[in-house]
Amino acid sequence: MEDLIQTNYALDTFYFLVMGALVMFMAPGFAMLEAGLVRSKNTAEILLKNVALFSIACIMYLICGYYIMYIGAVEGGIMPDLGLWIGAENTVEDTLASGGDTYYSARSDYFFQVVFVATAMSIVSGAVAERMKLWAFLAFAVVMTGLIYPLQGMWTWGGGWISAAGYSDFAGSGIVHMCGAAAALAGVLLLGPRKGKYGPDGQVNAIPGANMPLATLGMFILWFGWFGFNGGSELKTSNIEEANAVAQVFVNTNIAACGGLVAALILAKIMFGKADLTMALNGALAGLVSITADPLSPTAQLAVLVGAIGGVIVVLSIVMFDKLKIDDPVGAISVHGVAGIWGILAVLLSNGDATIGGQLIGILGIFGWTFGASLIVWGILKAVMGIRISEEEEYEGTDLTECGLEAYPEFIKST
Repeated sequence: MEDLIQTNYALDTFYFLVMGALVMFMAPGFAMLEAGLVRSKNTAEILLKNVALFSIACIMYLICGYYIMYIGAVEGGIMPDLGLWIGAENTVEDTLASGGDTYYSARSDYFFQVVFVATAMSIVSGAVAERMKLWAFLAFAVVMTGLIYPLQGMWTWGGGWISAAGYSDFAGSGIVHMCGAAAALAGVLLLGPRKGKYGPDGQVNAIPGANMPLATLGMFILWFGWFGFNGGSELKTSNIEEANAVAQVFVNTNIAACGGLVAALILAKIMFGKADLTMALNGALAGLVSITADPLSPTAQLAVLVGAIGGVIVVLSIVMFDKLKIDDPVGAISVHGVAGIWGILAVLLSNGDATIGGQLIGILGIFGWTFGASLIVWGILKAVMGIRISEEEEYEGTDLTECGLEAYPEFIKST
């Protein structure tokens, strides 16, 4: 029995770490997607934001975020106990004494959870691209990853009051994706649109991204990393039942993305008369976000439908936000926020334990806290240091004004 417990512990810990590494690979996915969808003069700066936010997220979650979300979590509570660090590692004696209930390393749990925090913050970077000050963004990242995200995480996955209300969210359609979108929306509203995006008579002027191959690569990397995002959220794979569950999660995750892409592509053709690549990319991502709240319960056929509805929603949402003059260069608020809300509600289609009341409380609680807290933090940053670059700097591009280099410098022949 002891040998079996130790073998399962080693297997599940290794599985957790590999799934965490897959989710970490989503960081370059976000970086490539956003770098492809912004103009060339803003590419180096958006890449710098992505590598810096990942590092900040890991540090802040180590210092206080993980403690707030899990170790200091109070069952049914609103505020966590106070404390620091990520707790003591599981010992061999404790693991064996648990009879197998302690089935993975505490350090592997921190590693898996921290890459989710970075994912939520990555959503913000794309939405505020091309006009936000670099250091204001990084200052917000400190608060977002150290407090705003972990506190709502404690309310949900940590067993707090939203969890007690019956909220169900397997891998984070709301806890990760809608949370990141709510923070992004608060920032975008205070920033305002990019210069020239909207005309005086309500027309929407397209501002194409610089590198569609890069954006497509980024989408595929995110799709690949999502298998870790959803698959790892099963938490273990050391018995037949759990292994079958992980396989179902992988199948549903993949097929939902397919449904989202195809639906978005067809709708874009109907609405715009052309096969829109950017809508197809966002359709796949919306399908992934939509299935994330419950990639286990649905059949594969239902997962296609959930993803397809997400793909339709994201196209309509992007058009709607443009009509409202809410400028989101990469469509992040639509992909992660609006499709995230659909994903939370879609849980009711196949999970008999979920209730409409619990899901609505989750939506309102997560969105309300994240949007309100983010609006306050963005407002303070705006008053103290400013959050938007000048009109001249926006014209020159953030690569030169914020980073002092160009992502695509011209080649000069020397003599």
